[in-house]
Amino acid sequence: MTAPTQARRVPAVLVLEDGRTFRGRAYGAVGETFGEAVFSTGMTGYQETLTDPSYHRQVVVMTAPHVGNTGVNDEDPESRRIWVAGYVVRDPARVPSNWRSRRPLDEELAAQGVVGISGIDTRALTRHLRERGAMRVGVFSGDAVADEAAMLAKVQAAPQMKGADLAAEVATTEPYVVPALGPDGEPLPAGSATLTVAAVDLGIKGMTPHRMAERGIEVHILPATATLEDVYAVGPDGVFFSNGPGDPATADHPVALMRGVLERGTPLFGICFGNQILGRALGFGTYKLKYGHRGINQPVQDRTTGKVEVTAHNHGFAVDAPLDEVSETPFGRVQVSHVCLNDDVVEGLQLLDAPAFSVQYHPEAAAGPHDAAYLFDRFVELMRDGDQHRTAPLEGQRA
Repeated sequence: MTAPTQARRVPAVLVLEDGRTFRGRAYGAVGETFGEAVFSTGMTGYQETLTDPSYHRQVVVMTAPHVGNTGVNDEDPESRRIWVAGYVVRDPARVPSNWRSRRPLDEELAAQGVVGISGIDTRALTRHLRERGAMRVGVFSGDAVADEAAMLAKVQAAPQMKGADLAAEVATTEPYVVPALGPDGEPLPAGSATLTVAAVDLGIKGMTPHRMAERGIEVHILPATATLEDVYAVGPDGVFFSNGPGDPATADHPVALMRGVLERGTPLFGICFGNQILGRALGFGTYKLKYGHRGINQPVQDRTTGKVEVTAHNHGFAVDAPLDEVSETPFGRVQVSHVCLNDDVVEGLQLLDAPAFSVQYHPEAAAGPHDAAYLFDRFVELMRDGDQHRTAPLEGQRA
């Protein structure tokens, strides 16, 4: 494999499925890669972005011009590996500078075989994706660079994100436990936590169970293929459905699993992909956004409080639910609890007659602001309240 410092001198080409091309230099591994081209607007947190399983099979374009300034450390990864299919940056750092840095970003990309490209106009590429929508893309460098028509043919032969069933590809294959943490931050003995949560891993980030553990919750992480019997074998006070990649229209097993939880009336919390799963479980449809929401600066209003929070997002699909009326479902009434202030996309659901809610973003703040941390506290309250879960509709919403 070409050394990272040498790779930066290797020509590279980015080819979109509509034929537009960008020429730059290799960044990370040299070769070829394919995926869905998406852009992330976060100014910081590139290490958490790279290791977010929700980015599986996506080529991420960073809108921030300088990437890699703080290098890579061993504390901030959100999973066991980098999941992005490819990485696109404008001006990579020549020398990282941070006391926690252990190695340069391009060295880490190369070590994990992630093909990237640098030195291109990421502003022009982002505008193109905003106007035309997220689309398939290929990044080619070194010997993989060929005639443009040949490279375009490879891109157009790559699988699309719509219809992709990917959660099981990134989830754990074996259950494991994240112990509750005591006031001193040390793990509590097994079984001594006041609350237990069964978390269905659809692409979970490491900080998510940690945020629950900080609140005294023992979290049992279960595979995406877990059954209802698996969930209730841990004796949960609540059930959590995580973020994850792919098209929610393909997630029939998680939807059926969630319906089983709803039928039992167990307190339930879902984020990101889990929000889409809840939407489907309640009978709503889902659809693909033109270019999605990705980054750590997305404004969302919590309609239950009226407050606006800046939130971390990574989703290309959304729930199709009515914004201004209460809907009847097989599990009782439901309302849209959160909405994106940029485009009115549904960002959260709340059942009024059952202890269940969800949001379409990442409240664990890895990376991102901490505005949405209260959602974990809301989940704790829901589990402690037991059957006292009936809620009045939001003011202004038609019942």
